[in-house]
Amino acid sequence: MRKPLQTIFFETALNFAERSTCNRKHVGAVIVRDGRIIATGYNGSPSGAEHCLESGCLIVKSNDAEHCIRTLHAETAVISFCARKGIALEGTDLYVSTEPCHECCKLLLNAGIAKVYYLEKYGDGEGKKLLEQAGIPCAKCEI
Repeated sequence: MRKPLQTIFFETALNFAERSTCNRKHVGAVIVRDGRIIATGYNGSPSGAEHCLESGCLIVKSNDAEHCIRTLHAETAVISFCARKGIALEGTDLYVSTEPCHECCKLLLNAGIAKVYYLEKYGDGEGKKLLEQAGIPCAKCEI
């Protein structure tokens, strides 16, 4: 029996999450157009910068929560890769191992992502609300 494409896309996102260079959370992302993977990403430091694995996380507190500001989120990494390579994202789907945060959802909207699928809930759900208000489906899935 053939695996469903959605399963393969999520497995790919989980595999790329293993490339994460942040000690706190490993997240992978896959962008798909017409059933084909066009880009992948994971959370980690910007190109050429120190990694959390080498230098430790750079933690700041905001709104009673701690965040590592050394790394990019997987969604930001994959969108910036596409921008660098001239890959248009209008109408694509995002498969990500963890629910996108509010900041990443703003980027997803402006990048033209059409649908978002994730495996694990994360944060307060405000990002998901933002996407849905803009007419972008955002669904928790299981594989």
